[in-house]
Amino acid sequence: MHLALPVAAEEPQGGIAGWATGLVETFGGPGAGFAIALENLFPPLPSEIILPLTGFAASQGVLSLASALFWTTLGSVVGAVALYTIGAVFGRERMHHLWAKLPLVKASDLVRTEEWFARHGTKAVLLGRMVPVFRSLISVPAGVERMPLPVFIGLTTAGSLVWNTLLVMAGYWLGDRWDVVGTYVGLVSKIVLGAALLAAVWWIAKRVRGRKESRRGE
Repeated sequence: MHLALPVAAEEPQGGIAGWATGLVETFGGPGAGFAIALENLFPPLPSEIILPLTGFAASQGVLSLASALFWTTLGSVVGAVALYTIGAVFGRERMHHLWAKLPLVKASDLVRTEEWFARHGTKAVLLGRMVPVFRSLISVPAGVERMPLPVFIGLTTAGSLVWNTLLVMAGYWLGDRWDVVGTYVGLVSKIVLGAALLAAVWWIAKRVRGRKESRRGE
């Protein structure tokens, strides 16, 4: 059954917003859940568009608010478990084998990362659900480190429910101004990614400098 948004509402026609609108209108909650599952697997699909748009659809009666929150959270968990499985199948030995071939890194760096994840993995999985892009990537090391699946699913569900509720409710309250949410969340996403990029550049520069100094001392 196809439930269209009222004509008076400003309905997105193209791009990711139009695609998500079509899914939600045609399949309701399961369509929104499918879109969010894909967003977890392919981070370039922005939840800051899909989730507020789903809230907007709920405000127009296309689906209930409870259905919007249930299906988008389920979609988040399904997508995260898929990435967790990839990490688990890839395994620690293959990861170490690949790591050993990469330039500018040491085996000890990976060991320290594993130790850090062992100490802070629960926080990373829980809070990571509220950080764009990172919420997808964190599922892979969780799988590699074989975090107990029930714990992973519980943390993913809790973190995703908070993130999804915030964005879905924002879209619900803003109505046809749902796209304002994407503007602000998109800005935050760029700041977070920019900071991560700067940190990566700094780390690589430090590693290169350290290797040059080691060679001079030989």
